[in-house]
Amino acid sequence: MFKVKESKDYEVIKGLFKEYSQIKGAEGCFVSFDKEISDLGGFYAGGAILLGFEDEIPIACIAIRKIDNNKCEGKRLFIKPEYRGKGYARKMMNAMLEEAKKLGFKKLVFTTRPEVMAIGYGLYKRMGFEELKCEDGVALMRMIL
Repeated sequence: MFKVKESKDYEVIKGLFKEYSQIKGAEGCFVSFDKEISDLGGFYAGGAILLGFEDEIPIACIAIRKIDNNKCEGKRLFIKPEYRGKGYARKMMNAMLEEAKKLGFKKLVFTTRPEVMAIGYGLYKRMGFEELKCEDGVALMRMIL
């Protein structure tokens, strides 16, 4: 059974974030990554980090970073490779959108690399995210909450 919960278990979160950072081609998504993981509580203050669990094993993550009182950024959607293909990414995205609404945000933005993360990019488009621009292989996506 798959469940999504907010978490402050920073060691588990760091492990998943670090595993995500090893994806070939995703290096550009991890600018100032050391600063981020050294203070997860501060970096995501006003937002949230969600973990996905299959049978109580943490296998997925996604985060919400506050930009201002109305806008937040979705970050770090990652599903461990051996658990992919089960619809967990959509469940994580839906949980993130619901949590962002609960936190009072009106807009959620994020960036992705369509060439590197083609499956995720397709999911975002199917879920109704609007592509605002794409420069240097990085797409800026938005959802009005």
